[in-house]
Amino acid sequence: QVQLIESGGGAVQPGDSLRLSCAVSGRTFSNLAMAWFRQAPGKEREFVAVIRWIDASPYYADSVKGRATISRDNAKNTVSLQMDSLKPEDTAVYYCNTRIFGRSYWGQGTQVTVSS
Repeated sequence: QVQLIESGGGAVQPGDSLRLSCAVSGRTFSNLAMAWFRQAPGKEREFVAVIRWIDASPYYADSVKGRATISRDNAKNTVSLQMDSLKPEDTAVYYCNTRIFGRSYWGQGTQVTVSS
């Protein structure tokens, strides 16, 4: 059973930084593409970033490009999302995600609140 557990969320002020982490268990991690999504109140869940397994290439949503950095540590089975210059519109629950044979797996989410 694949498990994804996020951590690192919190309440910060505009302009601050946060580093979110996702620990993965139950599956060989090194050959998984890993992604981050987020869901703001009253809105649909949206893609934030993904990192490929084969070459660790990152891809970002336009809304976070230049402010977010996704990375992975295959030795620790973790994927991280560094968010800088946070804005109030970044407020959301952030979810870690992977897909295995067409099935999507999600963590429980971690809340990020950006407010002055």
